[in-house]
Amino acid sequence: MEPIKNKKAFFDYEIVDKFEAGLVLHGYEVKSIRAKKIQLKGGFVSVKNNEVWLENVQISPYQPANQPQDNGKRKRKLLLNRREIDKIISFSDNPGISIVPLKIFTSHGKIKLQIGIGRGKKKHDKRETIKKREMDRDLQQRFKTR
Repeated sequence: MEPIKNKKAFFDYEIVDKFEAGLVLHGYEVKSIRAKKIQLKGGFVSVKNNEVWLENVQISPYQPANQPQDNGKRKRKLLLNRREIDKIISFSDNPGISIVPLKIFTSHGKIKLQIGIGRGKKKHDKRETIKKREMDRDLQQRFKTR
């Protein structure tokens, strides 16, 4: 399975640190993710009772007729080591820090989620990102034509 990326997260946040976590999913959610019916945009990670949760991520039904009637945006528990959870908790206490899902992929048959600790970008930082991206694209086109 090719990874499903959250491109908006890299545009909106300056990613400071990354973690790889497992997910607690139902069987039909696994099938939907493998069929790439997942929306990471707008998702975030929260910490409650020393547990890390993935929220506001839409997983569309694989076969709508055979699905339970729950919304696809339920909270899903993330599986991390205690040291990683403690590190995420220490980051989440700081103001201006967000924890966002970056990409979802498979590793040895298991579905994994890469989460990132991010600091929100200002408007001028986003403009610089756009300029850099356009310059890189222009350079690639010039080399391609030669």
